[in-house]
Amino acid sequence: MTQVFNFSAGPAVLPKEVLQQAAAEMLDWHGSGMSVMEMSHRGPEFISIYEQAEADLRELLAVPGNYRILFMQGGGLGQNAIVPLNLLGRKQQPATIDFVQTGSWSSKSVKEAKRYARVNVAASGEAGGFTSVPPQGEWKLSPDAAYLHVCTNETIDGVEFNFAPDAGDVPVVADMSSHILSRAVDVSKYGVIFAGAQKNIGPAGLTLVIVRDDLLDSALPICPGVFNWRAVADADSMLNTPPTYAIYIAGLVFAHLKRLGGVEAMERINIDKARLLYAALDADDFYQNRVAPSARSRMNVPFYLRDESLNDKFLAGAKARGLLQLKGHKSVGGMRASIYNAMPIEGVQALVDYLNEFAGR
Repeated sequence: MTQVFNFSAGPAVLPKEVLQQAAAEMLDWHGSGMSVMEMSHRGPEFISIYEQAEADLRELLAVPGNYRILFMQGGGLGQNAIVPLNLLGRKQQPATIDFVQTGSWSSKSVKEAKRYARVNVAASGEAGGFTSVPPQGEWKLSPDAAYLHVCTNETIDGVEFNFAPDAGDVPVVADMSSHILSRAVDVSKYGVIFAGAQKNIGPAGLTLVIVRDDLLDSALPICPGVFNWRAVADADSMLNTPPTYAIYIAGLVFAHLKRLGGVEAMERINIDKARLLYAALDADDFYQNRVAPSARSRMNVPFYLRDESLNDKFLAGAKARGLLQLKGHKSVGGMRASIYNAMPIEGVQALVDYLNEFAGR
């Protein structure tokens, strides 16, 4: 089979070793005579898969004991509604939610939150074209917000927080969908972390929620029971039929990351990959990355050709070399290379070689 490197922003590349293991276990998981796709989510076989996945994730992220890990559905976009429905009950209604707006995904979160609460955009990078994270000293936080919402890595805009936000006694909610498990995180600095799985964890359909115990009982009365964090936590994520196969693949990914040395080892590799790619983009003005260097994402790297009439030729040449899914999001154009955990440094080097060749270097 021809070697290809998939730079898709999600659903994204998965580790080859994980896919090979899943293929080997497809028809018969550990002698059970069943595929994981066929298992009851309440049977002992799947419960063992779920428990191991939860334990491995807790270890990888050093999740404190006073946090619950929930395996849910609805994607990161769904959490834009599920989060306020679960947290606004902390305050007298109508409550206020603070936001730091750093790109397309936090903008979607702002729009959805307006259905349920007052919204205070405490800081925004919109005027600058979403090319940086507003300095924390300039944030205009509300005195009594229900929580502060941030997106710590913007998949479309390529902006990433290089610090943990601090809102004092106000819980911080972080959408970490596109960089979870790529770098060390102090979970204790956040009230809630959520992430769609289809970037660094597994197939689409699974959403992880890590929530501090004291925030489990603040849901609004209108919160649907199936999305109520307390109910999901009490049922060990089995309140309804969970995305069983996606949880299984996620568990294989967690075990794979542990074998590689955990999140700290992955962070070192990701730093090397990002440095390699950004150096090629910065070599001259043939390509342009518009994000401030201090806020550049290690996971999602948008870039533009100086002469955008060459876009189609660039993409065709890339595809011919097995470099796939480099077209930028339709809302911003240009190109984008997503270099998640499962993208080997050989793939980044292949892209760099092509960038140099196409630029005539």
